Amino acid sequence: MPRKCWLLLLSVGMIAGALASGSARAADGVGSADRRCDRTPTDVGVEEHYLDFTVPPGLMPDAQFDGRAAKIQVHRVQPVYAHGKCPNVPSRAAVLVHGRSLPGTPVFDLRQPVSRDETLSMQRALARAGIDTFAPSLLGYARSTRFDTGLDDPGNASLRPYLPDGSCPYPEGCDRSHLPFFRLDQQGSLLLNNPLGGERAAHSSNSRFGRTDVWVRDVRQVIDDAIARARPTDGKVTLVGYSLGGTTVGRTLYAANPVLPGSDAVIAKVNRAVFSSSLFGTPTEEAAPATGFTSFPTNLTVRADSDGAWAMPHDRDVACTGHTVPGSQEQMWTQLMEEDPVGRSWGGSDPARPTGVNRTPTFSSYGWNSTVARQQTTPSLVIDGLDDTTPMATPADSRALYDSLGTSRKVLVQVQCASHAMLWEGCSGSRCTPRTGRPYGIPAGRVWPGPHATVQAAITEWIKNGTFTGATTGRFTVDESGVAHPAP
Repeated sequence: MPRKCWLLLLSVGMIAGALASGSARAADGVGSADRRCDRTPTDVGVEEHYLDFTVPPGLMPDAQFDGRAAKIQVHRVQPVYAHGKCPNVPSRAAVLVHGRSLPGTPVFDLRQPVSRDETLSMQRALARAGIDTFAPSLLGYARSTRFDTGLDDPGNASLRPYLPDGSCPYPEGCDRSHLPFFRLDQQGSLLLNNPLGGERAAHSSNSRFGRTDVWVRDVRQVIDDAIARARPTDGKVTLVGYSLGGTTVGRTLYAANPVLPGSDAVIAKVNRAVFSSSLFGTPTEEAAPATGFTSFPTNLTVRADSDGAWAMPHDRDVACTGHTVPGSQEQMWTQLMEEDPVGRSWGGSDPARPTGVNRTPTFSSYGWNSTVARQQTTPSLVIDGLDDTTPMATPADSRALYDSLGTSRKVLVQVQCASHAMLWEGCSGSRCTPRTGRPYGIPAGRVWPGPHATVQAAITEWIKNGTFTGATTGRFTVDESGVAHPAP
């Protein structure tokens, strides 16, 4: 064969081989000739960072904190791609907002093992699905700022109540509480021996610590941080509010907020919202109760209060086999104490052997009701447990929230055998295997792991597609075996 023809054939063969190799690499998820890329995460990464800010004048109930330096703790769990994420795979981000007494890290990243394929951690489940998550602990919670004359002062826990005639016979003072879960005389019942040394102490702050807009400010800052770090493809985040966090999310999306200007710009940064076991029905704006606001900044909870999130009526507790995953309540308390090293050293009669308390802020609750929900246009998922007995977060409250939402893109999902702790609840026994149908979000042939798996799958689908079982609107019930059905 002439040399010229041989060279021509060799060149053609090399070009064809290169084209075939490139096609194979593209099919396998290879981004370039010399570097692989991944379409799905290969691992998750966990980091802690802090956002600094200065307390705006007039935002906190106690003016002594105006202008003080503060910081917000953010727990981030993100997808990791060992070979880099393929260019056509979208980036998504979510900000997860905790409730009244449990801060961000244990709520959304509970480190309780279930099985090789299951996790009780919402953040890790979302990261495995390619969603970058940011769970702040809001001001006054966990490792965020609590202030030396705020929650860090044991003398700011509650004192004994005023006498019925309104007088106070005690030299350290008396207290009132406008919300029943802010209990009186916690100094006497929990701190008297450790760390107060046998005597109740006067307050260094005589006011509730926060109010809804204090934490709306926090969420606004975290939204901007999440967008800057995660760089979501659409430039927006999904807001997820759990329990009282639903109030904070709803208020964040309230365009008519008279306390914090600029709501429209904030709303434009949010693509969707999730209200999980959300409280609903608070006043539209802050209004002083007839008896006055709570007069102390620090509320304390103990292990029994933490376990109370799993509470169900007795007959339902018996019927909902395995709803409390073994070890989950202990793990929740362990992580609460990890996040509160000061509270961990308080309580009990022996300072060398503290029992530990969980310190949380007192507040006034407002900003989330039908008036506020009606003006909301953000596509929203409402999801709750049909065995939730928490006041203002009952199944009826969730139905009222769904009915009130002004957006036309909204879905209500209510889960049987799920309490207020549905984010961490499981299933055991024969009920976990459906007689017909297949558990929502679970691979074929597997039993239902419990409500936590339903919540994870539903929020993942909502963040990615704005749907539940492919529907952009409607009401659904998930039965005691995890099968989703359209609700009547």
